[in-house]
Amino acid sequence: MIVNRSSRLQLHLQKMIFIILLLIAVGMLGWLSNEHSFQFDWTSNNRNTLAQNSIDLLNTLEHPVTVSVYVQDDETVHAAITEILQRYQREKGDFQFKLVNPDVDFESAQRDGVERYGQIIIKYNDNREIISSLSEHTITNALLRLSRSGNRKVVFLKGHGERDVSADDNTSFSKLAGELKTKGFTIESSNLLLSALPTDTAVLVLAAPDRELLAGELDHIITYVNDGGNLLWMMDPGDMKGTDELAKLLGIQFLPGIIVDNNTNLRNTLRIEHPAMVPVLDYVSHPVTEDIQYNTLFPISRGVEQIEQQFKGTVIAQSLAQSWSEVSALSNEIAYEPDNGDVEGPVGILMALERSITASAETDKATQRIIVAGDSDFLANSYIGAGANLSLGLNMFNWLVGDDDLIAIESKNAPDTQLELTDTEILLIGSGFFIVLPAGLVVAGVVIWLRRRNR
Repeated sequence: MIVNRSSRLQLHLQKMIFIILLLIAVGMLGWLSNEHSFQFDWTSNNRNTLAQNSIDLLNTLEHPVTVSVYVQDDETVHAAITEILQRYQREKGDFQFKLVNPDVDFESAQRDGVERYGQIIIKYNDNREIISSLSEHTITNALLRLSRSGNRKVVFLKGHGERDVSADDNTSFSKLAGELKTKGFTIESSNLLLSALPTDTAVLVLAAPDRELLAGELDHIITYVNDGGNLLWMMDPGDMKGTDELAKLLGIQFLPGIIVDNNTNLRNTLRIEHPAMVPVLDYVSHPVTEDIQYNTLFPISRGVEQIEQQFKGTVIAQSLAQSWSEVSALSNEIAYEPDNGDVEGPVGILMALERSITASAETDKATQRIIVAGDSDFLANSYIGAGANLSLGLNMFNWLVGDDDLIAIESKNAPDTQLELTDTEILLIGSGFFIVLPAGLVVAGVVIWLRRRNR
C-alpha cells in the first residue's frame, strides 16, 4: 500500500468513524442496561428464581405492593434481603421495598407497629400484614392473604367472663388479637344481651365462659351454628356453663377431670413441673397442624371426643400415651386409676369438625368449620409464646375462615454447592495435580531447553 497524504486522511477518517461508532455502541448498551434487565439463573433447580406459582400470583395482583423491612444497618444483611426481594421486583414492576433502621426512623416503626428487629411489613390494597421471615413461602402466602377480599371478621363473645381481647393481663387474649390483626383479621367483641351477632361474622369465638349462658343467648349461638356459621369453642375443666345443648348439636362431649402427663423425662427436658401442663407432640395430619414442627403446651386442659356423626370430626392434637384424664383432685403423687373413672390416654384436646352446607345468596361457602378445644389457656397472653402455640392458633383461624389452601412452595435443594468424590477420584485428582502436572512441566521445560541448545 502506497502511503500518501490522501491515504493518511482516509486512515484518520476511518479511525474517527470507528471511535464514534464504538462510543455510540457503548452508549446504546448503557441505555439498554438501564432500561431493561436480563438475568439468567444457571444454578441447580433454579434456586435463585421464584417458583412458578409465586410468579402466577404476582401476575394476578392489580395494585402496587410495598414492603418495609426493619433491620439495623448491616451491609451483609442488606445485600441478602435485597437479593431476595429483587426476585419479586423483577416479576412485578410496582413491587417496591425499602430497608428501614427502626433506631433511626422510629416514627415509621411506631406507625407500622414494629416491636423487634427483623419484622417485615407487607402492604397491598389498603391491607397490611406483619411477617418475620423472608422465605418465599412466607412472603407469597402473605401476598395471597392480602389479595383476598373475603370476610375475615372474628367475633369474640363476652359478658360471661370469657377471655378479654383488649386487656393486657396474663389470662387475656390481647396478644392473640394483635397477631390476628397483623394477618388481616378484623376483631370485634359482642355481648348477646346488648346486640345480635354481626351478620358478616366469619368466626364466632366462645372462649371459656365462667358464668352460665342464658337460654336465649345459647339460642342465638345454636341458630348461628345451624345457619352454617364457623365456630371456635374453648372450654376449660369444670361444668358446662349452660352449653350442653351446643355440645349435643355438635355431637361431642367434654371428658370429666383434668389431663395429666406422667412422662417425667419429657417434663424434665421441657422444664415442666406440673403434671397438668400437658405437652403435645402428636399431631394428626390436618391443614391446621401440617406445618407444626415442634411441641405445643396446654395448661389445665380437658379431653374432648366425638360421640355422634353430625360432623366429620378429627382429633388434631392429643396428649401422649403416658397421659390420662384425672378425675380426682390433683396432688403431689398422681396415679392412673381406671376404677375411679380416669380415662386412659392419649386424650384428644383439639377436635376439628367439618360438614358440607348449602351455599346461600349471602355466601358462596359450601363448608362449615368448627374447632372445639378442651383448653383456653394455650392462647392466653402467658402461654401463647410457648412452643408452637401461636402458630397453632393462627393456623386454626386461617382454617376456620377457609384460608387453608395457601400456596405450597417446593423447597429447592442446592446439590451443586458440594462436591462429593470417591477415594479413587480424589487419588486421581491428587496424582494429576501433584505428580503428573509438575512432571509434565519439568519435561516440557527440558525439551524446550534442549531445542534451544541444539539451535
